[in-house]
Amino acid sequence: MLSYWHRASFRMKIHCFDRQFFTSLTPLIPVKLPSRGETHLWYTLPSEVKSKSLLDQYLEFLSPCEKENVFTMRGEELRKRALLARALVRTAISRYQINPEVSPRSLKFRKNIHGKPEVEWQNSDDWNPPPLHFNISHTSSLIACGVTMYSPIGVDVEEKQRKIKNNILSFARRYFSHHEVELLTAISDCEVQRQEFIKLWTLKEAYVKALGRGFSGAPFKTFTLRFRATTTGNLHPLSNSEAFEIVVESFDEPTIRTSSWQFALLELAGSHYAAICTEMDGIPGKGSAPMKLTVWKTIPLVEDKCVSGTDAVVAIGGLT
Repeated sequence: MLSYWHRASFRMKIHCFDRQFFTSLTPLIPVKLPSRGETHLWYTLPSEVKSKSLLDQYLEFLSPCEKENVFTMRGEELRKRALLARALVRTAISRYQINPEVSPRSLKFRKNIHGKPEVEWQNSDDWNPPPLHFNISHTSSLIACGVTMYSPIGVDVEEKQRKIKNNILSFARRYFSHHEVELLTAISDCEVQRQEFIKLWTLKEAYVKALGRGFSGAPFKTFTLRFRATTTGNLHPLSNSEAFEIVVESFDEPTIRTSSWQFALLELAGSHYAAICTEMDGIPGKGSAPMKLTVWKTIPLVEDKCVSGTDAVVAIGGLT
């Protein structure tokens, strides 16, 4: 689909049909910034983005460096996915109308010392940039971007049908804590065990990304997630829709056992698990209250749909 792009020029050939298409594009709908303790999640399905003209428009949002990164990807689908990921981040953030001059094309990004992307706001004497945080995750079939204010955020999405090449327990022993391996070992049904492994992996990935240190800075085996079901105390709180609290126990700092991180786990679009981790930010009285989450399905410039409360978003735990 993207083979007609050429490195030598970013100028695209737009025919009569393309001009008609661009005139029908929908402007980005402004959205109010998340309140303190609230999370916004935007996702798009690559299979639904089929127009070359629309991909051209997304390409124009990217910086020269981002364009070059897209073109270095091998394979049409990888290039398309990389383009959609960058376009989703830029269009999601620019919707918040933080500053009249902020547009998808004008946004600039930097990476922290561990490589986590952050918005690089342009400071001025009469404007203070907002404490906005974002994180992105993608599979071949879904791309998601989470946005918060004040609180660091980590997002991970995994396909429910993801195949595990190796024996699940052997794989878990390599990456998970003893407590987490025990949790999986107690599950006799192989399919249920595979599903629980994917959910746990997704939650751990979201936590590492929220820390902003990456897998190398916080390997999965250096911490364990302990689940406390808030209703019946079921041994496997991830197996049902009951609310649960997750306590992070660090092996590098054994005296630290904290519930200052807030987790949510959901089924997304009927095909993926999505995990979200945010820092509670020391909000007085917040405790372990469920996360307030609003979810949008989007094809930027074409269609936006709030899907919170629909079959597209099924809470497994940690949500209001």
